[in-house]
Amino acid sequence: MPSSAGIQSIRLEIIGGNNLQVPSWRQSAGIYISINVDSRRHWKSAISVLSSDESVAWGDTVTLPQTSPALSVEIWASFELDRMLGNGEIIAKLQISWNELLDNGDEPFTVRGVMPSLTLKAAVINTCDIQDGTLFDSIVDCEIAQATDAGHARYAEYRTSKMVSYLNDAIERFQLARLEGYIRNDLQDIDTTISLFCEARAVHIHESLQLCCKLLLICPEGTYLRSLGADSEVNYAIGECNDLPVDVSDEGIRLQRVVLELCPLGQKYRPKTLHKLSKLLITRFRQWGSIDDIDESIRLRREAVFLCPKGHSDCGTYLNDLASSLESRFNHQGKSHDLDEVISLHEEALLLRPVWHRKRDFSVGNLGGALRTRFNKRGDIKDIARAISLYREALILHPPGHPRRDTMLNNLALALTTRYGKMRVIEDLNEAIDLYRESLRLTQLDDPQRYATLGNLSSALGSRFTRTQKHEDVEEAIRLCQESLVALPSLHPDRCLIYWWLQVAYLSRYQMEHNPGDLSLAVNNFRLASGHPTQGFPRRIKTTLNWVHETKSHQHESALEAYKVCLELFDNHVMTRSSIISRREAATDFAGAQSLPGRGQQWSLASRLRTPLEELKSASLQLAQTLADLRTHLSDAQSSTGSTDRAAADRAATDYRRLTRQWEAAVAEIRNIRGFSRFLLSSSYTELQAAARHGPVIILIAREPHHVHFPRITLADLKKLKNDFAKEIRQASFMHAKEPRKDLRVLLRTVWDHIMLPIVNVLQRDLKLQRRSRIWLCPTAAFTSIPLHAAHPFRTKADYSGKEPCLEDLYICSYTPTPSALIRARQMMKTRVTQSFAAIGQSKPGVGQGMVLATVDSELELVHTLVPPEIEFTSLSGDEATQAGSLNALQCNNWVHLACHGKQDRKQPYNSRFAMKDKPLTLLDIMEKDIPHAEFAFLSACHTAAGDEKTPDEVIHLAAGLHFSGFKSVIGTLWAVDDAVAKHVVEAFYEKMFEGSKDGGIMDCTKAAQVLNHATDAVKMKVPLEQRIVFIHIGV
Repeated sequence: MPSSAGIQSIRLEIIGGNNLQVPSWRQSAGIYISINVDSRRHWKSAISVLSSDESVAWGDTVTLPQTSPALSVEIWASFELDRMLGNGEIIAKLQISWNELLDNGDEPFTVRGVMPSLTLKAAVINTCDIQDGTLFDSIVDCEIAQATDAGHARYAEYRTSKMVSYLNDAIERFQLARLEGYIRNDLQDIDTTISLFCEARAVHIHESLQLCCKLLLICPEGTYLRSLGADSEVNYAIGECNDLPVDVSDEGIRLQRVVLELCPLGQKYRPKTLHKLSKLLITRFRQWGSIDDIDESIRLRREAVFLCPKGHSDCGTYLNDLASSLESRFNHQGKSHDLDEVISLHEEALLLRPVWHRKRDFSVGNLGGALRTRFNKRGDIKDIARAISLYREALILHPPGHPRRDTMLNNLALALTTRYGKMRVIEDLNEAIDLYRESLRLTQLDDPQRYATLGNLSSALGSRFTRTQKHEDVEEAIRLCQESLVALPSLHPDRCLIYWWLQVAYLSRYQMEHNPGDLSLAVNNFRLASGHPTQGFPRRIKTTLNWVHETKSHQHESALEAYKVCLELFDNHVMTRSSIISRREAATDFAGAQSLPGRGQQWSLASRLRTPLEELKSASLQLAQTLADLRTHLSDAQSSTGSTDRAAADRAATDYRRLTRQWEAAVAEIRNIRGFSRFLLSSSYTELQAAARHGPVIILIAREPHHVHFPRITLADLKKLKNDFAKEIRQASFMHAKEPRKDLRVLLRTVWDHIMLPIVNVLQRDLKLQRRSRIWLCPTAAFTSIPLHAAHPFRTKADYSGKEPCLEDLYICSYTPTPSALIRARQMMKTRVTQSFAAIGQSKPGVGQGMVLATVDSELELVHTLVPPEIEFTSLSGDEATQAGSLNALQCNNWVHLACHGKQDRKQPYNSRFAMKDKPLTLLDIMEKDIPHAEFAFLSACHTAAGDEKTPDEVIHLAAGLHFSGFKSVIGTLWAVDDAVAKHVVEAFYEKMFEGSKDGGIMDCTKAAQVLNHATDAVKMKVPLEQRIVFIHIGV
């Protein structure tokens, strides 16, 4: 090696670098090298783009004087595409002595032992070979560089968080930088620079996109002009547009849609463009709450995942993004399958990020959050235990000094607080409070997310107060929540959470100190949380259910308001579901919803699509036709949303919501017409009174007694009675027909003495209701499984003058799902059509649908002989009694008799079914048909009026389905029917029904209840008790 004493200068070639990572993971414009020359000067290489393998190639050369004992090199990440207003972010520093540098002669060598590594080449040159000082730039003014770097850092945070305050802060930092003297004799105004930074590039890209669209129109694929470079111009514009700041304005999203149109399948930028558009939509959703935005973002992100090759570095990001969108929709709508898919996607992403992966901490934290959410939903302790384990790993991956450690502390504390709510282990709560406090110490006072940790700490302190009764805990909890509210605008989504925490704190203090002011403050926060427009219906419903519970517990005057709000939210939430089955799932999704004072909500919601339009036609034929068309489209949309393909189901749900909005707009217009102000609204009390025009409607409520008290029976007794009936009916099916049903008679006597006798006393004493009048029973909850119509004293009168009368001796009993259903059925009786009768029977159903029914064919023949000959009669049996054939017969005839196997599906009542030759005729099949001319149906099949135990108030069974579809009068069965003995009831019924019709009279379905009463009495010597009372009448 030459003697250093003779060295004048060194020519240094910067060849390249490897393992280059930006510490903050910000997206840089490129990497450059800075070499300190002396106290006044430094040299900067060109900015080179970082490759996907984290390497950079420069090839720049500089001649350096040997003014210090070693070479001092810095590697920087730049965040500007053109000349630098600031230094950027430093990646690494290294020093190497001149001797070590020259030991390799003229060969390139790699400086190892540091991360990253550099490849250099050095050579000695003579003094005469040194050029003038134009290679060296003066050191940038320190304050300018620092202010500019701070602006870039804030801007990067804005792009990640979308918080406008970060953007404003970035611009303020740029304004601090003064350009005088920054670039030699080239003065610029800072506003011009900001304009170039924030606006000019966007304008340029907008213009480029417009030109690209025109270019592609005149340069089709495969043409000579296309090969000259059109594709490269398009790729440039797409890449530049994808790098623009997030702009969730209508124009910003429109621009990104244009970009997507320039990226057909196979275009290399399509995945990134899908990602960018989905990011804009999910950001807009979080600001405005439009569910269409989140559905579209899910669709786009599904495609991005599908297009990303396995093993690609972006796979984990795309999986996490899709999971994030699905989780947002779950939080908004509460669809459980979304949450399961979220966890599956996070699991898949975590597998792509092993322990050494630089983004593993993100996947670990995301999966932990999803598991905590599922625990809150389903209560499986394994989920929260694993979530805590994952959060502890994430905390290890963020050691002290890491910029995101405060977030990891908050997440772990939140999981521990969640587990405390289930397990009540005070150590979890104490650790959580300590972690929250540590997180707050690490969080800047002006951090926009600080309020979340304040709120979480407040919640934990409130929980500890209820456990330890330390007054300082609840005082601090309230103060922290109030501090959080000050930091948030009025429509910030997370204000809802803080309202929740505040009501918890106030209620906790009220329960200890009994200050009415605290209860009022708690109620006010319930009111604010349940009405916050940024939240989805599930969260608001849960809040309101708690409001209902607390107002009942503390006898607060807002109880009625809470019920009203809850029912409205529940109604709106269920209507967001696009299929009948998904609406039931939504209705059963909330603990405590069964206690709401509502009934038959799903029938009421579905009936909105079945409202007759004759009166509307006379007022506005155009609106009536619009509504009829929308009704058809909505009905079709409902049947297309059950796809197992999640992407297809999402698209169908989006279409359904679009149609729903059009429906609501049309209905709003109709309500502006005179006389139609209450069109499709729930019936008012005055309107409901019309249901009792032909006899009282008795609503039995299995909760607190109201009006007619049942002093001798409790809710627990009622539930036991329901179970005893089910047990006794099963036992009776194995008994001989002549064997007395002693235990069943005891149960029916209990129903009479404890339930129906108090009602009969009111009917006779207060209402003066005449004997043999009609009454309608409208049971709720546990009452729905009890044969109320069969209540019987089975006693001799005190004076021994005869038997005490039973309920059916006194009155003609019918059932109705709701008073509104009875009103609708009567309104639809106004239209009369030519009468026809169809008898449908299946004695030999398809495989797996049940055994042979020996008497079905003879029952159909019997019915045929009893129907008046002038009535058009159709018989469907054997191979003709298929699912489609039976459904067609239901639609084409207004009187129907069905004799076949019936099956109530207790897990999914909409799959309850009649057994046919090929496949079952389900309740869902029937509900999807509108049969307004239908009048009467006799269901001689098992379980056709057995309710759904999970949602008994919804009255979801086959008989109710036919009633909803248009049959005004229906006879159904509460349990299994013996077809051999049921034939006697059928014969007695039709003999009486058509007694006066042989001479040309019309068939009158309003007589069905009275005729059934006669028939069951007429066969009491032939048919055992349980087979007589199995039949009930529903409707007019």
